[in-house]
Amino acid sequence: MRPAVVRSTLARSFDRSLGTILGAGLVLAGLNAALLPLDGPVGHILALFPLVFLAFLGAGLRAWYRRPSNRIGALILFGGFAVWLGSMQNTDVPVLTAVGTIGATLILAVMVHLLHAFPSGRLQGPVSVATVTAGYVTSLVLQAPRYLFDPNGPAPSLVIADLPGAVALGGRTQQFVGAAVMLATAVVLLRRLVRADHPRRKVLAPLFAYGVLAVLFIPLGSLVLGPVFGIPPAIRAGLQLLVLGGIPVAFAYGTLRGGFARTGELEELGTWLGASDGTRPALAQALARTLGDPSLTLSFWVPRRHVFVDERGVPIPTELGPDRAVVVIELEGRTVGAIHYDSLLIGDPELVRTAGQVIAIAVDRERLTAELRESHRALRRSRERLVDAADRERRRIAQNLHDGLQVQLVLLALEAQQLANAPATASAAADRATRLRQGIDAAAADLRQLVSAVMPASLIEGGLGAAVEDLVDRMPVPTTLALDIGERMQAPALESTAYFVTAEALTNAVKHSGASSVSVRLVSEDGWLRIEVCDDGVGGANAGHGIGLRGMTDRIDVLGGYLRIVSEPGDGTRIEAGLPCA
Repeated sequence: MRPAVVRSTLARSFDRSLGTILGAGLVLAGLNAALLPLDGPVGHILALFPLVFLAFLGAGLRAWYRRPSNRIGALILFGGFAVWLGSMQNTDVPVLTAVGTIGATLILAVMVHLLHAFPSGRLQGPVSVATVTAGYVTSLVLQAPRYLFDPNGPAPSLVIADLPGAVALGGRTQQFVGAAVMLATAVVLLRRLVRADHPRRKVLAPLFAYGVLAVLFIPLGSLVLGPVFGIPPAIRAGLQLLVLGGIPVAFAYGTLRGGFARTGELEELGTWLGASDGTRPALAQALARTLGDPSLTLSFWVPRRHVFVDERGVPIPTELGPDRAVVVIELEGRTVGAIHYDSLLIGDPELVRTAGQVIAIAVDRERLTAELRESHRALRRSRERLVDAADRERRRIAQNLHDGLQVQLVLLALEAQQLANAPATASAAADRATRLRQGIDAAAADLRQLVSAVMPASLIEGGLGAAVEDLVDRMPVPTTLALDIGERMQAPALESTAYFVTAEALTNAVKHSGASSVSVRLVSEDGWLRIEVCDDGVGGANAGHGIGLRGMTDRIDVLGGYLRIVSEPGDGTRIEAGLPCA
């Protein structure tokens, strides 16, 4: 059973405000019907004005109630006011007639505004802002010569001079600017359609097409329907009003349906948090439905690796695609996740940030699960790579023993046999014995080198500090060492991992970075052994490239540590690693 929704004080206040708007709108509709000459010859046509106004009122309130954070509902209501204002020029009250004449074409600017602001209710970019501004200037400012300089116009009380030339110039200017506004609107909408994905395009295409046709049909219908089709003026006006009445329905439908799910209120997230695990949907799904963006995704912060991952623990790319935005979710001053959303659908990032604050605790809980999955995936991959690395190392040791030391020992055995069988003088025997001893020494040196590569004697005998000091002493470039690790570590795996991480970092600094100086720092603090190796080389190191760096990452992952590599090209390389001592 669906749990009851307890609405907040702010939500109830919002409901009362919408109720007040509804009441005021009904009063205006009644006033409109009372003032219009509905008993006249075109009364049946004028009766459409209050009906169209009620269509704007109902659709606007519905869209605003369902999507409180979206401005489309408010714009639809403003369009209804523009319709009501324009209808006042048909009344017999001089003041209302004058006011209606001033706002006669305001509805066209509002329709252009709706087209540019859909679906978020906010204008997107400077081109839309300039186009909509030009639309309002065309409807309000360039309309002025029609009633200020024409004594025979609908509002003689507003006339300040009889200037037929100014009226004609104002009319041509209004037509030119209006055409430019519509051309710019068509270009902007076409670009949005091209950039939209298929689900959004299915909603945007018919809505934009109807909106553009309506904006063109209302002012130009009289020029086409009369001369071309011979339709009487009253019928033409009725058709224009019917087309106008479809505008609020179309925009409200596009806002609430199709690819744009309803926004609702943030209390829904509180209801989600209070529901049982068996009845509530996934967190990302609930958030997407609440904010009205089906493409919305959640990611979770893994501080150990400094990456965002999805719910499966898979790292996500940091680059944002077109029309995508991200808001970071914080809990008690620490990052726990992020919301990735469509900036065209949700124009107000504060709404997303507020929703993130509501679900921060739930995100932190799921973050722990995602981090565990990520750790499991990383551990499994590192174990697989360690098995491969161990196999490669065993093959290398076997190959070295077979091709190097074994061949040397066979040759030495043959030499010893020849020395035993061949009669020779004492001096010749001594020379051959000396060469035999030298060969044995060389084989022993190769064997020591091979053993040292597997596990250095300095590490076995003197511990991590002595082994790292030996590494630094043998560096071919100036290298400084800061060592503060206390007594010898008790865990052999920890010491060997720290040693090989340091050795690999120093090797990379010499072989690949071209560094002229290196610094090494090992410190034990807060239950962690922290390693830092910095050089002043060419930079550009990447943990995903090279067997050595990948092996370093795998060794650290197995012990539950972390590895960070900062290596901007031309700015040297800093390798930071942490290993838990406990």
